[in-house]
Amino acid sequence: MDGVLRCSRYAFGPNRLHYCGPDANQEILAYINEGETDPGLTALLKGFATMFPYLSTIAAANGIRDPFDERVVEAYWIGNDLLENVGKQRLHRHLAENLEMKKKLDQRSFELVEDKIAKGAVPHHSFHVLDIWKRTGHLPIAQTLESMDACRISWGKVLEVDGPNILIETEPLLIEAGKLVLGSMVRTKVRRSLEARSDIEQIRPGELVSVHWGVPCEVITPEQAAQLKKYTLRHIALANETI
Repeated sequence: MDGVLRCSRYAFGPNRLHYCGPDANQEILAYINEGETDPGLTALLKGFATMFPYLSTIAAANGIRDPFDERVVEAYWIGNDLLENVGKQRLHRHLAENLEMKKKLDQRSFELVEDKIAKGAVPHHSFHVLDIWKRTGHLPIAQTLESMDACRISWGKVLEVDGPNILIETEPLLIEAGKLVLGSMVRTKVRRSLEARSDIEQIRPGELVSVHWGVPCEVITPEQAAQLKKYTLRHIALANETI
């Protein structure tokens, strides 16, 4: 899939709730439903003040000119080897300068984030959700367990398809003995909000889907699900060091 269009499918969930990005949800949805991109959609996605700098940082570290290259988009949302090429200094500079996290967090909180970078954090979406406790979209407030679980990219196996509703089996984010964990499988219903992609429109039981803020984004492979779980667990482990 075109990287811009793929990225828009992940950005749609929080944007429709007015958490991140410009007030252009219907415009983004129209692009997704048409299955086409143009410079207008690219400009809208550049307006996501947290997401786009992450994409730019991953692209620059890998010598890729286009931040919306599909490999870069996959690295940020799902995870792939491009993340491992973003050095600690570049990630630190990204947070301090591009996202101005030193201004948005108190000194102690930023020092804790610096420690996590030193211990192996990478610019995956789960890092920002799980290891930076303060939201950096339009609501600069502390994360809750519920918001972290909704904001991280989760994945699930499709059990049933009933019109726009999809029943999936997924591992929820929980707190056990004071630490974050992925819990035992639970069944939950998500609703298809996006059209025009055969992977979502023609989804079948047994397939895997990624989910962001309750919106199924795309069908993913077992290998992609494994990457997503790997980076999620890495950043859960780092988060637990300071809980």
